[in-house]
Amino acid sequence: MNQLISLLVENEAGALMRVAGVLTSRGYNIESLTVAKTLDPTLSSMTIVADVAEESRVLLIKQITRLVNVVKAVDLTESNAVQRELALIKISSVKPEMRSSVAKEAEIFRARIVDVAPTHYTLEVTGSPEKIDALIDLLHHYGDVEMTRSGSMAMARMPANRLPYPMFRAEPSAEESQTTPVVESK
Repeated sequence: MNQLISLLVENEAGALMRVAGVLTSRGYNIESLTVAKTLDPTLSSMTIVADVAEESRVLLIKQITRLVNVVKAVDLTESNAVQRELALIKISSVKPEMRSSVAKEAEIFRARIVDVAPTHYTLEVTGSPEKIDALIDLLHHYGDVEMTRSGSMAMARMPANRLPYPMFRAEPSAEESQTTPVVESK
């Protein structure tokens, strides 16, 4: 079963390699991996979806947490978290009489049509992995489907599982400057 892991890591060369190394050295397949800077340029957030046996999940989080560049690791698999992906989907060989149907399907799934040509549509959709899978399955009825998608991005809703993401106050006090991050602790 897939495990959803959210990490806060130091934004330094080799951090991604170390985290991926822990997973691959134990034989876990990485389904998706997304990394981006946070508001604090010294930190990055990382979301990993990996095929991990349920009995190994807690141990894996502990092993990742021990890595030098890891500030915090949280298992969001069973928690109340927001999880989203982005996909670009191209449908080729769309018949002229089917074009309005494709547009209606896109609207139902809140996808945007980002490119139109005489024989194809390209859609952009954001949502849960299940929503994107459902749209892709549906679009196979309209023509040949080509797709690329990002990895999952996730953020905990509950404070107990929330990473200490650097945040900026909307209005800093007189002593603080706009660039001073405020880190929340547990």
